[in-house]
Amino acid sequence: MTDFITTRRGLMLGGAAAFLAACNNGIGSNGGAQIDARVDATQSFLFSRYPGTSDLASRASGILYMPLMTEAGFGIGGAFGRGALRIGGATVDYYSAAKGSFGFQIGAQQYAHALFFMTAEALEGFRRSSGWAASGDIRYATPESGASIGKETTELDPVIALVFGQQGLIAGATLSGVKYTRIIP
Repeated sequence: MTDFITTRRGLMLGGAAAFLAACNNGIGSNGGAQIDARVDATQSFLFSRYPGTSDLASRASGILYMPLMTEAGFGIGGAFGRGALRIGGATVDYYSAAKGSFGFQIGAQQYAHALFFMTAEALEGFRRSSGWAASGDIRYATPESGASIGKETTELDPVIALVFGQQGLIAGATLSGVKYTRIIP
């Protein structure tokens, strides 16, 4: 009986250590440069593929780019990614995003998303929080509508989320329940 408990405890501790190692934020590595390179590519893709987004970006107080979110689920699911907050085109902070879900789901997907902070107050609230959760105050826009992401969309909405570049086998991608946390890469 003792061997079973020891083995089970060792397996649980080993699994937890492996999970934490997979989710590390790369302190002391070239994580910042790698995130910035991915954000640059994501921004270029977004602006070239959906021209209306460059006008949206010019009116935003700041933009959080999450270039690669990886999501998987089989009853219980989760997603994780890292990105950068840019103000005036310059990276000011790095963030991780984590999401948990429960329900009828099976599959995996990857996608990118961007949060456009349309007011200084919304941006300041995001930056001051110790962990900001995406919620009902976000307006979702589809980048496929490109030109329709215009002035009328941004006059009333403090935060606009775009989810794009989905690849995989889970239908849909939303940001509900995603928690953003500042990291040091």
